[in-house]
Amino acid sequence: MTPDDPTGDPTMAAVSALRAGQDVVGVFACTRKDRLMTRNGSPYLALELRDRTGTLPARAFQNADALAGRFERGDVVQVRGRVERFREELVLEVIEIARAEEVDPGHFLPTAYRDLDELDGFLEHLSGEVYDAAYQQLLASMLADAELRAQWRRAPCTRGSHHSYLGGLLEHTVAVATLAHETCQLHPGVNPDLLICAALVHDIGRTREFTYGAEIGVTDEGRLLGHMAIGARMLTQAADGVLDEGRLLALLHCVLGHHGPSSVPGGRFQSVEALTLFRLNAVDAGVKGALEHGLGA
Repeated sequence: MTPDDPTGDPTMAAVSALRAGQDVVGVFACTRKDRLMTRNGSPYLALELRDRTGTLPARAFQNADALAGRFERGDVVQVRGRVERFREELVLEVIEIARAEEVDPGHFLPTAYRDLDELDGFLEHLSGEVYDAAYQQLLASMLADAELRAQWRRAPCTRGSHHSYLGGLLEHTVAVATLAHETCQLHPGVNPDLLICAALVHDIGRTREFTYGAEIGVTDEGRLLGHMAIGARMLTQAADGVLDEGRLLALLHCVLGHHGPSSVPGGRFQSVEALTLFRLNAVDAGVKGALEHGLGA
């Protein structure tokens, strides 16, 4: 396999398995690309390569400028080189590198540890706990949308805060909706149909917020509107002919306020369900964030 032949197995050189003195041929995500100068004034490339198992610094001293023209940061690249030890750290000395074509970037992005099929099953089960006919119909239409369902399954929840990996959105959605279901058992005064429905769709805008390459990026829609506004647009469209005005407004109030009352008019929640969703979302996000980044993050 060569950089001009990107059809080989991208897992043949997993970062976590590399050792000093090893010759490497593999496919990685390039997450750093800097053109620097050596002490004698010669250019070289300082790179960072990544797969699902870890990251590895890399350097290209020979033909640096020619190699630099073959790929960009954010590309999936095919690499040939040798692993060396430099200052107690493994470094890949690059001999050849070029953009790899027709490789799924998802192979190189972090992914959920939990089984996505199992999470999909929980999503369907929780939607079955919504008994209001209109909300039930809304959820059924969204779950029946194959493209939306695939995006729901693929998306992270954030890029670096919590659940920042492929499948993170589905994992977080199931967690918040599960907490919502349990809360309704403890507090019968809460409207379970509204709260559980809102919990299931509160982050639906995330499905259109991200791009997928060597790193998780942001779409123009995500950059300009953000996931809550995107979600409100998606729900308004999906609710046409399904929800009456009262149900739609109640649902949108919950969705738009799930990061706090500052996101809703007047800075105050107008329903206990909106307040509850905000608290439950914060619980799951906070716990997961602490597990991923530590208590001081």
